[in-house]
Amino acid sequence: MNTPVAKPWIEAISAYTPGQAKSDDGRILIKLSANENPLGCSPDAAAALVDKSASLARYPDPASTMLREALGVVYEIDSDQIVCGTGSDELLNLIALGYAGAGDDIIYVRYGFSVYDIAARKAAANVIVAPDKDYGTDVDALLALVTDKTRVVFVANPNNPTGTHCDDSELARLHAGLPGNCVLVLDQAYGEYMDDDGPAALELARRHDNVLITRTFSKIFGLAAERIGWCYGHPGLIATLNRVRAPFNVTTAGQAAAIAALADTEFVTRSRQHNAEWRAWMAEEFASLSNHGLRAIPSWANFLMVLFEGKCGAEVAYNALMAEGYIVRWLPGQGLGNGLRITIGTEDENRGVMAALRKILGDSV
Repeated sequence: MNTPVAKPWIEAISAYTPGQAKSDDGRILIKLSANENPLGCSPDAAAALVDKSASLARYPDPASTMLREALGVVYEIDSDQIVCGTGSDELLNLIALGYAGAGDDIIYVRYGFSVYDIAARKAAANVIVAPDKDYGTDVDALLALVTDKTRVVFVANPNNPTGTHCDDSELARLHAGLPGNCVLVLDQAYGEYMDDDGPAALELARRHDNVLITRTFSKIFGLAAERIGWCYGHPGLIATLNRVRAPFNVTTAGQAAAIAALADTEFVTRSRQHNAEWRAWMAEEFASLSNHGLRAIPSWANFLMVLFEGKCGAEVAYNALMAEGYIVRWLPGQGLGNGLRITIGTEDENRGVMAALRKILGDSV
C-alpha cells in the first residue's frame, strides 16, 4: 500500500533534542541542561506579559515595530534593518531557506549549534562541517572548505555547546575570505554574556551586505518560554527573511515582555555578573578535579563544557548526576560523548551539582 514519503533530505534530518527536565523514570530534576537564566526574567518583563493577556483576540503587530525600535535604540542600529522571529532558531532556518538550496553548500564548525545542520538539510543543501580548533572555530579550516557552491557559513560566537569564542580580528578575516554571494551568519545567542557585548559583529554587519547577526531573548533576558529572537543585517538580507517568515511570528505579549526586558538594564547587568562570578567558581572547581581527568573548556557563555578524560566517563557521570537529582547535557549525537555541558545555575544549584560530582568521583572537599 502506498503511503506518503518525505523528501530524502528531510528524512536525513535528526530532529532537535531539547535539554531534559526529568529523569528517565519521570522524576523532576534540577535542570542545568538548557542554558536558561537561573535568575528568571526581569519583573518588569513578567508584568508586561500579564498586562497583554487582554489582547488575545487580536493578532500581534506582524512587523514587531515597537520591539524593533527598542532594539535599535539599545544596540544603536537601524530598526528597519531588524527582523524578529520565533526565537533565533526560526531565523537561522529562514536564512538557510532564503539563500541555499539543492546543490549549494552550507558550512558550520564541528561542535556547532545543532540547528545549523537541521536548517541546512531542510533547505536540501549540502552540509559541510569544518574541523575545530580545540572545540572552537578554526577560521583557516572554514576558509579551506569554501567553494563557488558555498552560500551560507554559520558561526556561533560564543559557541554552543562548547562556550568558545572567536575574536573580532579572526571573524573579520573570515568575512574577508568569503565570496560576496555567501552569507556569513554570526549567531550571538550568548552575546550579552560577554563584557563588551560583541559590538564588532554588529559593525561588520553594518558595513557589509552579506553579514547577518542573530540574537535571542531566551538566554540572559530569561524569556525562553516566549520564543523571541531577532536578526540584523543589510536591508536586502532582511527583506528576504521578511518574505519567508510567518506573518505573526512574535506574540503581542512576547513583544511587550521583550521591550520591558530591554529597558531593565539592572537585571541584565546582575545576570551577567552572577554568571561571571559563578562560571569562574565552577571553572576553578573543575580545575581542582583535573586529577580525575576533568577539563573545563574556557567559556564566554552561561555554561561550561566539561571533558571527562579519566576513569569516569561522561555517560557514567551523566547518569550518576541524574540519580543525585541533577540533569545536565550529554551530547554524543554531536560528537561530544566525552563531555557534559553544565549550565551555570543559582548558588545552591552550582554548589549542589559540584558536591554531587565530587561524591560520584569519590573526591572529598
